[in-house]
Amino acid sequence: MSDLKRWEPENDTFWQQEGNRIATRNLWISIPSLLCGFAVWMMWSIISVQMLNLGFPYSASELFTLAAIAGLSGATLRIPASFFVRLCGGRYTIFLTTSLLMIPAFGTGMALQDPNTPLWVFQLMALLSGIGGGNFAASMSNISFFYPKKKQGLALGMNAGLGNFGVTTMQILIPLFMTFGAFTLVGGGEPMILQKASGTLIGSIPAGSETWVQNAGFLWLLLLIPLAFAIWFGMNNIHTEEVTPKLPSAVGSFSIQLAMYGIGLATSVLGLWLILPESANGSGFSIPKELVLVLVPLATVMALKFLPGAIRASLERQYRIFNNKHTWVMSVLYVMTFGSFIGFAAALPLSIQVIFGYSHILVDGVMTHNTPNPNGPSALTYAWIAPFIGALIRPVGGWISDRLGGALVTQVCAVVMVIAALGAAYFMQQAYQSATPEQYFMPFFLLFLLLFAASGIGNASTFKTIAVVFPKEQAGPVLGWTSAVAAYGAFYIPQVFGEQIKAATPEYAMIGFAVFYALCLVLNWFYYLRKSGEFYNP
Repeated sequence: MSDLKRWEPENDTFWQQEGNRIATRNLWISIPSLLCGFAVWMMWSIISVQMLNLGFPYSASELFTLAAIAGLSGATLRIPASFFVRLCGGRYTIFLTTSLLMIPAFGTGMALQDPNTPLWVFQLMALLSGIGGGNFAASMSNISFFYPKKKQGLALGMNAGLGNFGVTTMQILIPLFMTFGAFTLVGGGEPMILQKASGTLIGSIPAGSETWVQNAGFLWLLLLIPLAFAIWFGMNNIHTEEVTPKLPSAVGSFSIQLAMYGIGLATSVLGLWLILPESANGSGFSIPKELVLVLVPLATVMALKFLPGAIRASLERQYRIFNNKHTWVMSVLYVMTFGSFIGFAAALPLSIQVIFGYSHILVDGVMTHNTPNPNGPSALTYAWIAPFIGALIRPVGGWISDRLGGALVTQVCAVVMVIAALGAAYFMQQAYQSATPEQYFMPFFLLFLLLFAASGIGNASTFKTIAVVFPKEQAGPVLGWTSAVAAYGAFYIPQVFGEQIKAATPEYAMIGFAVFYALCLVLNWFYYLRKSGEFYNP
């Protein structure tokens, strides 16, 4: 498609005559590419459950690290991706970042064909899956430039909300595709035998059944290959001073993106090495994860500044967002909403399996948690519903925020999230001390559905506030940066759940999150809901 050298979405005449049509086409190609990004990024939450069911020679805590590795990588890659559109053009950016997903999709399918594949291979694939997480920052930044401010709430809600459906799509399609040899005619490998019962959207699968776990990776190639063509021939670069003032060639654009992504992957590897135990190919230094979550993004931002010439000059201009206190306030608020959504989406399937799939009984006066529960719910049957609701409701959150104001909607969401998190903590505590934990599953699950719904609406309402607070040139990079910070929830929440389950106190994780939500409630009121606040937007 041609590069757009005139783009004036705030001009009503331009918008009605041609802008709306072009923006709509780019949005509807952007959505499925972002959906695939989320699917590949978060697929380890389901793959790790099935690896446990198949008896792969790894502990539950080691399997939790796979989702956490993808989470850290995806969050870190959002930092360079936040600046791609201004440096490289939207069309070139979405094409390359979507096409790169074929590498972890194919590599994961190959690695899963052998249960003796070393752990580091799965960790490498999880690391590369983070490319899908990084795509969000570039995609949201790109779409924000196509739409006028008055329509950004709905447009960004559609892009992000339907893109978030990648989590649900993955949680539905992967279990279904693993039930038959979809790729055997093209060398897709042999089936394995389930050692523990599994499940799909339509019911449970008994132990002893055949499963094609490798299809969890291969199936995404069916979508990614045609999507690459659709992006190349259907999307546009906006070649204007406000969006991409110095548009490079396609090859030049790809080189810039690969170099910046390389820096993000390098800092991710360093952070993971510092934090992981020796048994999981880490340093064993036991560096606090909170410290690493500060050091990794800081190192990434600083390393990017060493890139030469025009890249450095453009980044320095965009880095002005870090001098604005509202960049940091909005980052914290978006951690509450999107950080919770993506973190719980990564941790929920394995948490259901570990908390409700085992009976917690006293043996010689010691509480044990390793007796299979024949009445336990299947994580693969239920886990998809929660992120489905969170993604489905996000466009609704954008529509409501356009009418009521982002800050008011965010405040209501924060109150609901505090209540839901505390309620979930109570039922988790009860279940983890019970021989029949399944009796607590439904109230626990319903509270998580409420938590996901509130976070989904809040995802859109915080972005609406960003559109009010920041000028157009800064809004795109701020959207990308806040999404990068929040995406560390995909690393942090699975890690916290894994640690607290190991300590036999899973409820402590939810109590801690509830305290954080309460702090966000106060922060949002002080800056954006007080009538005397600097950016009051009820």
